Amino acid sequence: MTTEAEQAANGSRNHAASHRVADYLRAAILSGEIGPGERIRQEDVAERFGASRLPVREALRILEAEGLTEHEQHKGARVPSLSMRDLSVIYQIRERLEPLALTESIPNLTQHDLRELDRLQQRIEADTGIDEFLALDREFHLMTYTGCQVDQLSMMVVRLWNSTQHYRRAFMKVSGSGRRWVINAEHRLLLDAMERRDSVDAERHLAGHIRRTRTELSRHPEVFGGATS
Repeated sequence: MTTEAEQAANGSRNHAASHRVADYLRAAILSGEIGPGERIRQEDVAERFGASRLPVREALRILEAEGLTEHEQHKGARVPSLSMRDLSVIYQIRERLEPLALTESIPNLTQHDLRELDRLQQRIEADTGIDEFLALDREFHLMTYTGCQVDQLSMMVVRLWNSTQHYRRAFMKVSGSGRRWVINAEHRLLLDAMERRDSVDAERHLAGHIRRTRTELSRHPEVFGGATS
């Protein structure tokens, strides 16, 4: 019979293992190593980590809440696959939600935060590869929302970013680096509005930034592997 102390220790180990597995799978999905539609076999992940299926199941629940996996009855977990229509609607949701998150965030951002954002933008403006650009661009935008104190709103924004990560990567590959000057110009306009604490301008620049990406993605149906509806 196990004691309460042993049960607590087992629970702590399972909790730590769940977060290790979640961290690994999250990185693999966001990097494109595991792509949309791919299944995640619990037994394979458990074997990789030398763990039972319990922490793997808990890790998948964490990732499902983050919008990175979904569970299909009798089939298990997989990375969601979006159609062109799905993605268009998600981007339209982002056009409405993220400006609100930014308005909630701006009054709480410090000068240090703004300097960090400027440094991030300088790194984005360097001639980086796609993977580094995507990581920096994600860090830049999510950092602009760190002053938002409405947890539900912040969680929705991150979930939407997670669900569209693969398609941003695919889009960058087909569109090439020649259009990055547009992204940089839009980021600079956004930074200027934030430094002026002008939420109206910031919302307008951000909504336009997201809308442009949605419009350009609609011109590349190949990104969706033929699933357009």
